[in-house]
Amino acid sequence: FLSAGEEGHYFPDTYLVPLKEGGAATAIRMFSRFEEKFSLYYPKFLKANIKNDTALKIASLIERERGSEADMPLIAGIIWNRLEIGMRLELDATLQYARGKRNGTWWAPASARDKFLNSPYNTYRISGLPPTPISNPGAKAIEAVLYPSQTNCLFYLHDGQKQIHCAVTYAEHKSNINLYLR
Repeated sequence: FLSAGEEGHYFPDTYLVPLKEGGAATAIRMFSRFEEKFSLYYPKFLKANIKNDTALKIASLIERERGSEADMPLIAGIIWNRLEIGMRLELDATLQYARGKRNGTWWAPASARDKFLNSPYNTYRISGLPPTPISNPGAKAIEAVLYPSQTNCLFYLHDGQKQIHCAVTYAEHKSNINLYLR
């Protein structure tokens, strides 16, 4: 039931849905819940000089990139750092979104060839944020946009236990790749 521009506008929550409720009515229910939750942040975004659509896009990236909720402020800080210096985001979650389903799952790991996808969602090829959100973020991801960790890091990865490791320089990031992913 998604149409263009609606990705990101369904709030991830537990819903009691009547058995006879159709898909469109369920979508409206989820969208209404999103509006109810997200609207609480409008004054905070305004005060922080963050556009609502920018906040939602970043929150959707954080939601998909996290290993755990505890990672969200650090990932937010790194995304903001990259945006502030005009660095490409280079997020695997955007590749997964651009690519679509692989092996029966939407979020299969990104491959090296995915980095060459011709898509406005491929943040390895385009600068800035994708044109729309890539997921439906929860409250913790939205809060991370407003309250990012203060960090000098520009890079991060998750090891096999989903622990996050950040680096200030690309050389440090390559060292983390060798240490935690090989």
